[in-house]
Amino acid sequence: MLRPWPLTLVLVAAAACHSVAPAPSVPLAPAPTPTPVAAAPRAPEATRWIRDSAEHRALFLQVYRQATAHVEQTLATRPPGAWGVVLDADETVIDNSLYQLERAEAGNTYDRESWHAWTTRRAATPLPGAAAFLDRVRALGGKIVIVTNRNQSECPDTEAVFTAHRLAWDAMLCKPDGGSSDKNPRFEAVAGGTTPAGLPRLEIVAFLGDNIQDFPRLSQAIRQQHDGAFAEFGARFFVLPNPMYGSWN
Repeated sequence: MLRPWPLTLVLVAAAACHSVAPAPSVPLAPAPTPTPVAAAPRAPEATRWIRDSAEHRALFLQVYRQATAHVEQTLATRPPGAWGVVLDADETVIDNSLYQLERAEAGNTYDRESWHAWTTRRAATPLPGAAAFLDRVRALGGKIVIVTNRNQSECPDTEAVFTAHRLAWDAMLCKPDGGSSDKNPRFEAVAGGTTPAGLPRLEIVAFLGDNIQDFPRLSQAIRQQHDGAFAEFGARFFVLPNPMYGSWN
């Protein structure tokens, strides 16, 4: 004799025979789009080349060695104290590429206010070969004149940088505040013995700079002339590389 199933088993079996409709799916909220992080401004290639390349260091050492050899050869026929050399300051003797880097990283470019703040920081450093050249000129009895287009009001801070890094110099001729950036009158004062430093008349046996205007009576117009117009370069004029700024741009 068959026993009847318990009522609970019957109900469970009946429920299993019927398909259960799935619960309606709830669409997932889209994942939030991440806010893009702005990439840090990349320093210009010219600034990175000056700060990071072996070529920059090699070129500075090469030019300063050539200038030293020229001075040594020239002095065979000149008495001590009657001659001197003239150099620019920025990007010739001292390096301001950190200023350029900081401005680029902040997304800014040069302006007069930020440049003045930089000069008061006295953070510029010597460029390769500069100190050795200046020391050699001093040892040979020559005078060292720095002719820079930093403003006269910035001259004390510039002198402090030279002193802090033991960069030899005898006179520093800055640009009069609000005055002309033409260096030729200051070159003439050096040769004529009329500098505020009271130096005697000097035969200038070498000019060193990073800008064509660091050399007497020259401008960018010389690029249109024949190669013979550049005959003084490597003989009495010595130019240092500076792709960051200059009268060319």
